[in-house]
Amino acid sequence: MLLVIGVFIGLGIVFINGKGSMFIAGYNTMSPVEKEKYDVVALCKFMGKMMFALSCSMVFWLLSDVYNNNSLFYFGLVLFIAIVAFMLFYMNAGDRFKK
Repeated sequence: MLLVIGVFIGLGIVFINGKGSMFIAGYNTMSPVEKEKYDVVALCKFMGKMMFALSCSMVFWLLSDVYNNNSLFYFGLVLFIAIVAFMLFYMNAGDRFKK
């Protein structure tokens, strides 16, 4: 679990610096003409913030193992799903990241 959290934090650091757009699913499969329509730095910074949020929610999963408390796991799971749902809605509703 620590390895996964570390990977998410590492990706968050890469994204928050405006780099790593090749790791964003959907964006990396676009044609170069389509990619020019998007503000890559803003998209990467948003994804970086979301990676940090997801890694924080996974800390609750780790804590549930440490303290043998399933309610921490469920709280972290609900938080994780809520963050993913927010990400999908925010990124796809409107043209927030288009130039």
